[in-house]
Amino acid sequence: MYETTVNQFRAHLKEEVEKVIKDHEPLRVTRRNGEDFVVVSLEDYQQEQETLLVLQNDSLMKQIGESLKTHSKGKGYQPTQEELDEINRI
Repeated sequence: MYETTVNQFRAHLKEEVEKVIKDHEPLRVTRRNGEDFVVVSLEDYQQEQETLLVLQNDSLMKQIGESLKTHSKGKGYQPTQEELDEINRI
């Protein structure tokens, strides 16, 4: 995360926003009163929200953990080539 002051942010709004979007790195904007804020791209925000949703789902996290165990042992479900082809068409 990089940072700038609110005055610099205001003076270079377009450039700062373009950098946040292009670099996929949040921008912390500092204010004199200490009430800072962060600027992130919509794409990055949505990805973070999806990650939080997965991490907060105990059932899904348990399934992922069990899947990792079977995968590391070389066991588990192996899709057919037809199923892989169907998945890859998505």
